[in-house]
Amino acid sequence: MRNLMTTAALIGVGGIALAAPALPLAADIEDSQHHRFQIERLGQGFSHPWALAFLPDGDLLVTERPGHLNRVDRDTGERQRVSGTPEVAASGQGGLLDVALHPNFADNATVYLTYSAYGRGGMTTHLGRGVLDGDQLKDFEKLYAATPYSGGGRHFGSRIVFDDDGYLYLTIGDRGRRDRAQQLDNHHGKLLRLRDDGSIPSDNPFVDKDDAEPAIYSYGHRNAQGMVLHPETRAVWLHEHGPRGGDEINLPKPGVNFGWPEATFGTEYHGPEIAPDPPVAGMEPPIHHWTPSIAPSGMAFYQGDAFPRWEGDLFVGALAHRHLERLRLDGTEVVEQERLLEDLDWRIRDVRVAPDGHLYVLPDRSSTPLLRLLPAD
Repeated sequence: MRNLMTTAALIGVGGIALAAPALPLAADIEDSQHHRFQIERLGQGFSHPWALAFLPDGDLLVTERPGHLNRVDRDTGERQRVSGTPEVAASGQGGLLDVALHPNFADNATVYLTYSAYGRGGMTTHLGRGVLDGDQLKDFEKLYAATPYSGGGRHFGSRIVFDDDGYLYLTIGDRGRRDRAQQLDNHHGKLLRLRDDGSIPSDNPFVDKDDAEPAIYSYGHRNAQGMVLHPETRAVWLHEHGPRGGDEINLPKPGVNFGWPEATFGTEYHGPEIAPDPPVAGMEPPIHHWTPSIAPSGMAFYQGDAFPRWEGDLFVGALAHRHLERLRLDGTEVVEQERLLEDLDWRIRDVRVAPDGHLYVLPDRSSTPLLRLLPAD
C-alpha cells in the first residue's frame, strides 16, 4: 500500500545542490512477521551513499562515494555539504566510505572517515579524522593507510567500530588479491586494531612478530563491509562478502585466521570450487553464511522502543538480492530470517538504528533518498 505525499525540489545554496522537502517524499506501509512499519523517504539525490552516523543534536552525517560528506536534518531531509573532507580516489568500489564518531564526540567533536586514495603503486584504504564545526570538518588529518597500494578498484573493506575500551577496528578488503589475506606482511584481507590516533596497541597479537604487520588483529577475511558491537556481550561482529556464495558472519578474535581463500562456502564466479567448505583445521568457521550470496553491507543490532518485537535482532543490507535482512539469534545461532523492502528492489548499502529506535537505511543508487522505518502497528 503506497501513500504518495510530496516531491522534493533541489535548491542551490552557495553553489551546492541540496534536497529540501518540507515533508518526506513518500510513505509506504509494509507488513513483516513481527511488525507493520512505514517507510519514509527523506531527501533526494544522494549519489551512491555509503554510510551514516547520528549526531547528538539529531542531525545525521551521510557519506557519498564520489567524495561528499553531508549533514542532514532528520526531520526535513534538508542537507548541507560539509567542507574540509579529504581528496578521494572515487574509482570502482572506492571513494569516500565509512563515517564514525569518536566515543567522546560530545567533548572533542571528532569525526572519523575511511576513503580510498591514490599513492605510489595505486590506491588503498585510508583512515582519517577531523573536528566537526557546523558544516566544516576542520584540521583533517590522515591517521593510517593500509599497505601495499595496489591497482584495481575493488574490495576496500572500510567499516569502522570503536569498542568499549576506545580501540578502533577497521576492516580492509583483500583488494582482489586473495592470497594476500593469508599473508601477515600486508593489510589486505585483514581486520586492523588501532588506537584512536592511528597508533598501534602494544597488545595486538602480531606486534612482536618481525614478518607481520603489527596493526593486524585477525586475518583471512575477503571484504568485510559490515561491523558492529554486540549490545550485550560487547564483542565485535562482522560480516564479509564471499565470491559466488559464502558470505559470512564472523566473530573476530585476536590472531585468528578466518580462512579466506583456503576455506569458503563460495565458488568461483565461473563455477569451479575455490577451497573446501569450513570448518578447516586451523581456521575459524563462520557462525552463519549465505549461500547463494546476498552481498551483505551494513549491519546493526536493534535496540529501542519503536519496534519492541525486533529487540536484539540483527539487520543486514543486501546489495545482490536487494533487500534488508532481519536475523533473529539465539546466542550466535540464527533461528529466524526475514527479507524486508524487497518490493523496492534497491541495493542496500547501510543500516543503522537511531537513538529514538527508528531504522535508517541507505540504498546504493546514483540518485536515492534516505529511508526511515517507523512503526505503523
